[in-house]
Amino acid sequence: MDHSYSTRVIWTGNTGSGTATYGGYARSWDIAAPGKPVVSCSNDPLLGGDPTKMNPEDLLLSALAACHMLWYLHFAAEAGVVVVRYVDSPVGVGTVGNGGAGQFTAATLRPHVTVKAGTDLAVATALHGKIGAVCFIARSVNFPVHHAPRFSIEG
Repeated sequence: MDHSYSTRVIWTGNTGSGTATYGGYARSWDIAAPGKPVVSCSNDPLLGGDPTKMNPEDLLLSALAACHMLWYLHFAAEAGVVVVRYVDSPVGVGTVGNGGAGQFTAATLRPHVTVKAGTDLAVATALHGKIGAVCFIARSVNFPVHHAPRFSIEG
């Protein structure tokens, strides 16, 4: 079954003269989707972007981590692993080659998962290994995605 996704990316960086000069425009845009809040974005600060706004690399890494989290919660519920808190601090590694073209070379998801007392941590840990085969985002990227989970016990 196919799914369709759509958004609008609206450049907001025209400072008055468009792209008449390379330094004369802002690297900013809004992401808009019907019925959802607008997300204001900018380029990576190393490339002249606003460091207070999300950039494409932030968005990709966040999408990867969120997809992993949602599948983890799904598998946890099926396995009887009761998750009460889940916080991820993923890290992406990129490289820039000759000519300025860059790409992600790896990502490490670092979820801190809090589970109920009595949880089998071996089972809880193993669930992370199942996700790469089903996560829409992880299956779509061309770099390795590693997992370094930590667990806390509630109670």
